Amino acid sequence: MIDINDLQSFNQDHEVSINLKEFNRLGGLKALEQLLSTSYSNGLVNDNDDFNKRIKLYGKNELPEPPSKTWVALFLETFDDTTIRVLMVAAVVSLAIGLYENPSNGWIEGTAILSAVLIVALVTATNNYNKDTQFRKLNAKKEDTKVNVIRDGIIADVHNKFLVVGDIIQLNTGDKIPADGILIEGSDVTCNESALTGESEDKIKSLDEDMFLLSGSTLSTGFCKMLVTSVGKYSRWGKTKAKLNVVTNPTPLQEKLDVLAGQIGNFGFGSAIATFIAMIIFYFYSPALQSEITLIDYMLKAFIMAVTIIVVAVPEGLPLAVTLSLAYSTQKMMLDNNLIRVLEACETMGNATNICSDKTGTLTQNRMTVTSGYVSGHFYEQIDSNTVKLLSDTSKSLLIEGISVNTTATLLFSDSNGKAQKGSAKKSTTDLAQVEVSGNKTEGALLMFLYKELSADYSNIRKTAFNSSRGDKYFTFTSTRKRMSVLLRNDIIPSTSSSQPILYTKGASEVIVSLCRYYIDENGEVVELTDQLKESLHSYIDIMAKQALRTIGLAHRYVKSEQLKSNHQPIQINRSNSIRNTDTNSKNNSNQSNDNTINADSLESDLVLDAIFGIKDPLRTDVIDAVKACQDAGIFVRMVTGDNIETAKAIAKECGILTEGGLAMEGPEFRKLTPKQLDEVLPLLQVLARSSPEDKHTLVTRLNGQNLPKNEAEWLEAHPHMNYSDHKDKLLPGYREEWVNSRVNGVGEVVGVTGDGTNDAPALKAADVGLSMGLSGTDVAKEASDIVILDDNFSSIVKAVLWGRSVFDNIRKFLQFQLTVNVVALLLVFIGAVVGFGQPINAVQMLWVNLIMDTLGALALGTEAPTPELLNRKPYKRSSSLISRPMLRNILCISFYELIVLLILLFIGPGYFNIKSGIACARYSVKSSTTKWNANTNLKITNDTLLSVILPDDIITCSDFRKFCYGKDNNQYCLEDHSYSLTSTSTKFNFHHLQDFDNDCLTCTKNDYTHGTLIFNTFIFCQLFNEYTSRSIFNDVNIFKGILSNFAFIYVSIFTAGAQIFLVELGGNFMKTTPISITLWVVSIILGFGSMIVGVLMRFIPVTEDPDSFFDTTKSKDSVLTTKKIPSSLELTRIA
Repeated sequence: MIDINDLQSFNQDHEVSINLKEFNRLGGLKALEQLLSTSYSNGLVNDNDDFNKRIKLYGKNELPEPPSKTWVALFLETFDDTTIRVLMVAAVVSLAIGLYENPSNGWIEGTAILSAVLIVALVTATNNYNKDTQFRKLNAKKEDTKVNVIRDGIIADVHNKFLVVGDIIQLNTGDKIPADGILIEGSDVTCNESALTGESEDKIKSLDEDMFLLSGSTLSTGFCKMLVTSVGKYSRWGKTKAKLNVVTNPTPLQEKLDVLAGQIGNFGFGSAIATFIAMIIFYFYSPALQSEITLIDYMLKAFIMAVTIIVVAVPEGLPLAVTLSLAYSTQKMMLDNNLIRVLEACETMGNATNICSDKTGTLTQNRMTVTSGYVSGHFYEQIDSNTVKLLSDTSKSLLIEGISVNTTATLLFSDSNGKAQKGSAKKSTTDLAQVEVSGNKTEGALLMFLYKELSADYSNIRKTAFNSSRGDKYFTFTSTRKRMSVLLRNDIIPSTSSSQPILYTKGASEVIVSLCRYYIDENGEVVELTDQLKESLHSYIDIMAKQALRTIGLAHRYVKSEQLKSNHQPIQINRSNSIRNTDTNSKNNSNQSNDNTINADSLESDLVLDAIFGIKDPLRTDVIDAVKACQDAGIFVRMVTGDNIETAKAIAKECGILTEGGLAMEGPEFRKLTPKQLDEVLPLLQVLARSSPEDKHTLVTRLNGQNLPKNEAEWLEAHPHMNYSDHKDKLLPGYREEWVNSRVNGVGEVVGVTGDGTNDAPALKAADVGLSMGLSGTDVAKEASDIVILDDNFSSIVKAVLWGRSVFDNIRKFLQFQLTVNVVALLLVFIGAVVGFGQPINAVQMLWVNLIMDTLGALALGTEAPTPELLNRKPYKRSSSLISRPMLRNILCISFYELIVLLILLFIGPGYFNIKSGIACARYSVKSSTTKWNANTNLKITNDTLLSVILPDDIITCSDFRKFCYGKDNNQYCLEDHSYSLTSTSTKFNFHHLQDFDNDCLTCTKNDYTHGTLIFNTFIFCQLFNEYTSRSIFNDVNIFKGILSNFAFIYVSIFTAGAQIFLVELGGNFMKTTPISITLWVVSIILGFGSMIVGVLMRFIPVTEDPDSFFDTTKSKDSVLTTKKIPSSLELTRIA
């Protein structure tokens, strides 16, 4: 086979002429077919060994991933935070001073802080790494597409990553080109290569000029067959993507939370400064403290505490909670057939106020069947095999050839084992239930009609009847023309049926009828179509439309060769196998005729009507409930379709979109409205039929106000040749200033729009959330969308709304939890500093609190699953506050309870539980000292002459402490709480009362942190139970609802409790904790549980959300319309 370097020789960037020269040097199309051992008609042989050989030679069709940050890089990034750096510097200074002053124990506090920072960095880096991995998987899913590939003569849907060099693929309008290739045949082929070249103009592709189809571009018009020549990293798009970096922009909610986080951080910074000042002031007013610690040491401790407060106060957990919630939701939404392409769409969809939905495939099943129609001069309410027997041979022949060549859809056949079969398989051996339509479903219904009722093999007819090399041409469907035609040049190379050119046309039934002058009667004769019969045809169309049938017309006409001769020069293959035009003196003539010079409109007149078919597309079984769920959720659902208005109204009524008093309108009437008139119509407009993609774009733009002209220059660009002053208030969609003035506070609606066609891309981009169809949507529509609905089902859109609301609520749950912890922690530390208690919760403990708040809290509350009740409320306005009234009540009540409990433990706890206040000494060792004390006076004996007048047994030395207290674990009680009698006298004394006894004789070898441990332990358990109350941000009393389905929450609770037990019992000097008694454990847990009790009871305080937080279209102030009357100028508008 050909070498990869030879293939790359005609695949150079922006060098079409050089590429064409190199391509012809290799021998052109015919030679390349042989060099790649493929067949342009049958494709590659379905042989895995051959595929593996091609992969080895030419590579896989997998695009290179841009380099991702390693875990180590993400770990190092966590130290970019200024407060973390300051805290680390302070910890290092503390470590150095501690080692200098107390080599045995002075290292503990500095090392503990550094270790806590390290743990936070490890957890943060791991979370960020997992998040990046998850989003890369989602990005890979975006590239997960299938392509029509011909192998062994069978057309099959093949995953794009399984394409190999030599494959023959079929592309239709709107398809994304999955690899680099060569155009083999096609019609009206233009490509948008802006993603590669930046040029917005579509490129015309033809066999004699630019035949190179590039990966990453899209087919703007036409259809074609392509030979794959470069894949993966060797393709144009692969080379380009290798240079790109994936950048994830912050979502609107993240930006809003960043602002809130900054405000909370500023509050924390102020609290830190206030705490530092309070601690320093207390030091100067406390002689006892001055005797225990130097000013430098104390200032360092105060500084560390202040920085720690900043670390805790800065809620870096807020963006982390958004990230975790979005990552979790996007993965779960995949299971609900929602592929999130743009992260912000997930949260935005939750507050959508309008959904403009297509009909076909979204509200209906997109399983289309021809059920009735007008054919051969008769209207049949039921078309089946018996009806077909009545048709004339002429009528059958025209229908068979016309449908076969004037469609681009294909039928994919498979046997009972799922193995692909050729399209010519007989009905007796192929179950029709195992026939799938690839491409347009309406065309698929016509092909199924041929296959089932006329036993015709459309595939072979299409191959033999359509010959692009002789000048056969497609005139593709557009929303403006609402029809599609194909011209067969039988005059150049005669077909078996005719030697005269013939044009086949199909499209919207009303349009086709208007273009027809004749029809085929029951005898197969061409008869003039009278006005009376046209009226009858329109009545038949209405009958079918009212039965919710989609109607489509088919027609033909023979064209005189003289009309075409001047417009065409056939393309042939010369002996060198390179492509040339037969008229070598007219190089561009073929390209022009192939694509532009034959005017479709001039040919599509005086047509002969072949048939009008009614095609049934059943309503999806769950769509009625889904539409009602949206309406109950305060979402205005509108149907925007290109169908006949009667068909649209019938479907809309059936699924509940069109209600009593609602308005149904057709596109032409819609376009005549002024901006003001449209604003008056919008609150009632439920169905827009016979609409164009431009109508959909106008509707969306008028609803949300995006992309409106902002000034005169932009308006004139949108409306050339118009006078701005005279027409600015008359032409849609209006302009920004006028739109803002017509809305309350200048705020528009949040609009979700569905789309599947290439021309839907502008509307999808203009919407707040563009929803493309995964099954029927073109690649252009998918690229323009924010969410891909993988099953094309409207109920999946409802699930997107549900998940969006869940994300929003989960963030608010975490916000409620974090603000409570922040308020309590900061106030407790500040009050402790002001009253001279020091640090009720020390720096290392605060970092553990920070870990609970940020990472663990975000994981627990950010992964709550949605509940159906989320759809029982109206959507929130864009301007609504993140903190609602019930949330504020919850934060204040829980904070008040926790702060009171902790202050009681701080001030009253030691006496009540018989423990030492603050940091005490649990164990002493005895120094070597000659100092003596008088047991009677508790004073030092400073004069040796006094020894003679004091009884020897009344003299106390340092060694006596060892005598009375030796071996006791908590021998501070020997010093402070017990009186002892000397053996030979009745004199009693207390070591604590002896003058300077502890300073002269004792060294503390073990601290007692019982008091601080009790406060710390109670605080943590308060937060542990507060997480449960934070699961509800409204008035729900049942805070355990659905908890068993949130395994992450349960795991976080178990881990937090287990880690707390470990830190208390084994933390020691590292955490400054002391193992506590069972009694104190029970007290801590009960007091912590009290926060849950308060969390339930506070919900009985009658507080509701601000009604102005919600968007309610039933209220005039939220609606663009202040009156519900239909404008008098719209008297002809159809009302349901």
